[in-house]
Amino acid sequence: MTMFSTTRRTLFAGAAAGAAFAAVGAPRLALAAPETGRPAPDFAATDTKGARVSLADMRGKVVVLEWTNHDCPFVRKHYGAGNMQDLQRLAASQGFTWISIISSAPGKQGHVSAEEANRLSETRDATPAHVILDPEGTIGRAYQARTTPQMFVIGTDGTLLYMGGIDSIASSRQADIETAVPYVRNAIEAIAAGRPVPEAVTRPYGCAVHYAT
Repeated sequence: MTMFSTTRRTLFAGAAAGAAFAAVGAPRLALAAPETGRPAPDFAATDTKGARVSLADMRGKVVVLEWTNHDCPFVRKHYGAGNMQDLQRLAASQGFTWISIISSAPGKQGHVSAEEANRLSETRDATPAHVILDPEGTIGRAYQARTTPQMFVIGTDGTLLYMGGIDSIASSRQADIETAVPYVRNAIEAIAAGRPVPEAVTRPYGCAVHYAT
């Protein structure tokens, strides 16, 4: 993993080369890595509207986790094209619970207040069931979330069923969405149909999560 200066934007990019980069100050994630087929890391938090959210309390529902940073060009790609919103609506139509998580630390790119996060959802026509602020990086480190966007899908019994990228083309170009393999869409549709997820682990891409150091 190559370390870049903090003055440069750090990206997971290059689908052909499959190269991965992390920003200076990105955490050394020492916790046990999450694995598909095993219980997803539990968490409890208060969302941006004051509701208590606990993964344990959501047993019986499929849960989609989205790591996000509104200033990241890769996140802007999917929200600007309406792709992320389409996935949120698809998940909701199947009775799944979508949770957007912001692990940017105070003073770092992507950090927002609860009010700002709610305003972003409104202005982008986003419909997550919950938005959780994780400024200390507790949830992000538990999932070893490294990029924005990065996605996880958890089954009704709490088992991690999918983790990785939103799709297969690591670029910030909206035009690439149409030709990419839609990993998260495929996972949602497979789970809804009672089928195994076709590609349960994929490489995430995007901007490095700006954790507290």
